[in-house]
Amino acid sequence: MIRVLICDDQAVVVDGLEMILGADPEIEVVGTAHDGEEALQKVAAVKPDVALMDLKMPGMNGIQATRRIRQEHPEVRVLVLTTFGDDDWVFDAIRAGAAGYLLKGTSRQELIKAVKGTAAGDTHVDPAVAGKLFSHVAQSPAQQESRMAEALSERELEVLGLLAQGLTNAEIADRLYLTRGTVRNYVSAILTKLGVEDRTQAALIAVKHGLIGDQGS
Repeated sequence: MIRVLICDDQAVVVDGLEMILGADPEIEVVGTAHDGEEALQKVAAVKPDVALMDLKMPGMNGIQATRRIRQEHPEVRVLVLTTFGDDDWVFDAIRAGAAGYLLKGTSRQELIKAVKGTAAGDTHVDPAVAGKLFSHVAQSPAQQESRMAEALSERELEVLGLLAQGLTNAEIADRLYLTRGTVRNYVSAILTKLGVEDRTQAALIAVKHGLIGDQGS
C-alpha cells in the first residue's frame, strides 16, 4: 500500500484528490495539509511514502516545504502537482528535491500512474514542462550559472558581491544599513536562485561571472 499525503491550500482540490487516489486499491491517503508548515508536521506524524505537493500556498510555500521534507525526511518522495509551469517554479522545485512535477490538468490515470511510479523511485515530469528541463540541462554549466545570476535582483547582487569578499552577515548588514535578519533572508534567496548549498559555492559563481564590483569601503 502506497501512503500519500496531500498538500494543497484549496479544500475543493484536496477533496477531489482524496476521491481520485482513495479509489485506487494500492493507494491510501493518510493525511492532508493546507500549507507548508502543516505539511511538515503531517509528514513527521503520518510517515507517507509520497507527499503530493502544491507550490503556491500561504506562509511556507511548496518549494520551501519540499526542501525541508527532503532534508528532514529523505525517505519521503515529493511529487509536485501545481498550476504553475513557469521556469522559475519548475527549476526551484527540482532543486529543492522534488521527485516529479505535474500540472493540475493531468488526467486521473496519469496522476495515479505518477504517484505509483514516484513511490517506486521513478521520476515523472509533465510533458508541458519537460522541454524546459531538457533545454536547461542542454546548456553548459557556465550558461546555467550566468542565467541564474541574471535572476538576482540588484540588492541580491550587492549582497552577493560582499559575501564573495568574505564579509559575514553582520558585516554586510553594517555596510548596507540593513538588519542581520534581512541580510540572512537575502543570502537564503541567493543560494536558492543560484542552486547552491553554501556561501563558498555562491562566491565562486560571483567570481566567475564578475559579480564582485566596488561595494564601497
